[in-house]
Amino acid sequence: MSPNRRDVLRGLGLAALATPLAACATTGRSAAPTPTVTAAATSAANPLGVNAASPLEVVIFSGGNGDKYAVDLHEAAYSKTYPQSKLKHVGTQKVGTQLRPRFISGDVPDVVNNSGPEALDLQALVQEGQLADLTPLFEAPSLAFPDKKVIDTLVGGVYENSLIDGVPRVLQYTVGHRALWHNAKLFESKGWQLPRTWDEFNALGEEAKKAGIALFAYPGQVGPFYQVWNLVYTAAKIGGNKVIIDIDNLADGAWTAEPVRQAVAAWAQIQKDFGDKAYFGLDHTQTQVKHLQDKVLFYPCGSWLENEMAKEKPDTFEYAIAPVPSVTGTDAMPYEAIFVGVAEAFFVSAKGKNPQGGLEYLRIMLSKEGARGYTEQTRNLTVVNGVVDGLNLTSAVNSAAKAQEAAGKNIITDARFETWYKELFDYSQTQTNSVMAGRITADQFCENMQKKADELKNDSSISKQTRSV
Repeated sequence: MSPNRRDVLRGLGLAALATPLAACATTGRSAAPTPTVTAAATSAANPLGVNAASPLEVVIFSGGNGDKYAVDLHEAAYSKTYPQSKLKHVGTQKVGTQLRPRFISGDVPDVVNNSGPEALDLQALVQEGQLADLTPLFEAPSLAFPDKKVIDTLVGGVYENSLIDGVPRVLQYTVGHRALWHNAKLFESKGWQLPRTWDEFNALGEEAKKAGIALFAYPGQVGPFYQVWNLVYTAAKIGGNKVIIDIDNLADGAWTAEPVRQAVAAWAQIQKDFGDKAYFGLDHTQTQVKHLQDKVLFYPCGSWLENEMAKEKPDTFEYAIAPVPSVTGTDAMPYEAIFVGVAEAFFVSAKGKNPQGGLEYLRIMLSKEGARGYTEQTRNLTVVNGVVDGLNLTSAVNSAAKAQEAAGKNIITDARFETWYKELFDYSQTQTNSVMAGRITADQFCENMQKKADELKNDSSISKQTRSV
């Protein structure tokens, strides 16, 4: 992964893979009304009321995943179900450039994969009534698990991230994971079990020390934000996602809250007892090579790690993911809770010619065949739980899928202050290095971070953001 791509993922927190353009999506004049087809009567076989003969147009961002998956899987399945429908496929790397004039004129496609550097401004589209309400989709019977509603088959966070002004408008289709990566083959050869509690984590640290292995490391240069994530997500496990929401909202005392202090103190202790200060001088690639050499047991990172290190990975190494161990006996979230960030936005045009067909297209994407096929083709997990069993996937993808399924709805939310307040996020990296190196205490870390957050909160020149979930 290049530094530019890394910076993009870091800045976006894997919550979305596209940044809206600063300009409004459809400035200049309102879109002309577009007549839609009459919906068909709903039934068990057609819960969304799709008119079988109505055409459907699908626009797919043809980026790193290409657009072949859409043609081969989702569009093929839609055409098989509705053979009378004329389906038009458009692949593009310039979503905004290609679609903005069409939204102005009123000639809009039915389904849009709104990703890439030229993604449309969703808030602007909502203000103009362009995005369909996805409630019927979420409430419809799942094609993957017919005894469940679609919403009940999805990883936690999907519905919350679909909301714009309180209404579900966007389907995020893929997931990325951040937790502790380790070598499953090493654990097997040593007969070690993954630690579920902090006491077990410390006990494993003693065993690893005897074997000449650092229990944990992160890159102090070009990568300290990995440990910032780790601290914040651990605090959320202790105190619940409200910890992160308060941090993002610049709430009074958010950084000095007890869950944050406990998380920082716990990780500083691990570094002091079982870490190696040499890693403070290494960048991410150097640290990850040490990890592949089994000189580091656990490494905090995202699920791109396997692809990033594919050329360096020896056959003796098998990437696997593990949740952060429970810090206290009263953590708000269970051991299984991990960060799962949803991404790859799709929406249905409210003023399209076939919004019912657009909703059905998304339902097909969330079917077992649609989700499994996508993962098989792109090596990316989708937001549908329990559909990849038996696929021949890489060790990292398989491990992440199992961890995601085990977590269920216990998903740690993304920390948005990293994009909302870059100055605060940059400061958190220097403070993280300081506390992990023992130059300041956990209490001092929390006080310093709170002081910086308060400075930004009281600075009227800085635009403030808020979130409720």
